[in-house]
Amino acid sequence: MLVLREVTTLQRTRPQTGDRSDCYPLGVKVVLLAGGLGTRMREETEFTPKPMVEIGQIPIIVHLMHVFALQGHQEFIVCAGYKAQLIQNFFASETWSVWRERRIPSWGGEEWTITVVDTGIETPTGGRINHVRDLIGDHTFFCTYGDGLAPVNLRNLLDKHQSGGVSATVTLAHPTSRFGVAEMGSDGKITGFREKPVLEDLVSMGFFVFEKEVFDFLRPDSVLEEEPLSRLAFEHELTGCVHDGFWQPLDTYRELLVMQKLWDSGTAPWFEFPRDEQIAF
Repeated sequence: MLVLREVTTLQRTRPQTGDRSDCYPLGVKVVLLAGGLGTRMREETEFTPKPMVEIGQIPIIVHLMHVFALQGHQEFIVCAGYKAQLIQNFFASETWSVWRERRIPSWGGEEWTITVVDTGIETPTGGRINHVRDLIGDHTFFCTYGDGLAPVNLRNLLDKHQSGGVSATVTLAHPTSRFGVAEMGSDGKITGFREKPVLEDLVSMGFFVFEKEVFDFLRPDSVLEEEPLSRLAFEHELTGCVHDGFWQPLDTYRELLVMQKLWDSGTAPWFEFPRDEQIAF
């Protein structure tokens, strides 16, 4: 386990249903799931863990940390697995210090606290969270996948979670179809095509908020997306918060190229928060 520096943990109290008082100070811990094999991006991940694949010479996971840090959440627990040593080496004090001063001097990375934990190569997502329970403590925490970027308004997410008085909240999005859609009339004739439309269904995009009670639903062999989330939903302990803005999961090499093209064009929509979603500090 690699710890860059120790900080004093802010005390938080789990809110009651309907209580919208500001009981979440800045500094909610962020758990990043970064241990998967990344098999669908084998062009990049044969020798590099997927969260360390770069967009504009900056690893995906650092982009993700910046999304949280921009909103005041700068304490990160990285659940590594596949090629964990590479992640640990990157975030080792001297390496990280030199790299960030050269590559991201304006991002405030010197204020970030980063703990990298090797949670095992084969450990499933829920098991990885369970593995770092002692580091999280009894406090509310964020959790998300280390390979998806979006300008999620974390204040709004916390407010949604707080108002529900539940153990867990998941951020949802309308996915874009991977394929164009053909429109056909009742006579069997094609009337038109729509290129990769946004679908009506909602899918989980990560960006969870969890209370300590979520550990009652986790075991070392738990796949978060299966039994734990299903049980939380069944017991009415899970709410959803819809994100309508930009979101790009980075599952494939093609998706990585899309993000690289955006970066090269001088835009990074994963850092652009909508005007009607002002970030409160």
